[in-house]
Amino acid sequence: METEQLKKLCCCVLGFFLTQLAVIVLFTYFLIWLLLRPSIPQFILQDASVETFNFSSSTDSLTSSFQITLYSKNPNSLAGIYYDNLQVFATYQGQEITLRTPLPPTYLHHNEDSVWPLSLIGDNMAVAPNIENSLTQDQMAGIVTISIEVEGNIRWKVGSSASGKSIQLNVNCPLDITYGSRDNNGSVAPVIDNYQLVESCNVEY
Repeated sequence: METEQLKKLCCCVLGFFLTQLAVIVLFTYFLIWLLLRPSIPQFILQDASVETFNFSSSTDSLTSSFQITLYSKNPNSLAGIYYDNLQVFATYQGQEITLRTPLPPTYLHHNEDSVWPLSLIGDNMAVAPNIENSLTQDQMAGIVTISIEVEGNIRWKVGSSASGKSIQLNVNCPLDITYGSRDNNGSVAPVIDNYQLVESCNVEY
């Protein structure tokens, strides 16, 4: 009887000790997290080449092709960032006009950056019928604004420990396609097919 009580007592003491140890570890990790306060990564659309951008009214579809260079930097001096399952695509008025192009899984050390040259292609991508009117109006105004977007998950690494919880990342990089006057056939085409960009993209999570 005394042996059983001793075993129960030992189990209780061990359980209490392990619980306290877990609380201390979690509190320490949380304290370090508060002190470091990791920042979200920075993104810049460095340049973009518009190769194709044509709307078909007969099928309500848009065919487009872009060559872009996407830059990202980890601004943290004490935390690394894992880029998990990030996908890049183009949108016009909230509708996807290219297929999603995956970025390779990447880890950026402290203050490290990376550059990805990418091809974004959409062949006869179905869009809403009202897109034609909006696109025609934008072309007549001389500027069609599209967005290069990035969606996926990131994780921070503090010291030797990586955060097990992924954070949803949403990046929006506006791109203005400039158009000139109409030709003899009544159509318009981009004046410049290569854009050098310096403004940072909007990053949310």
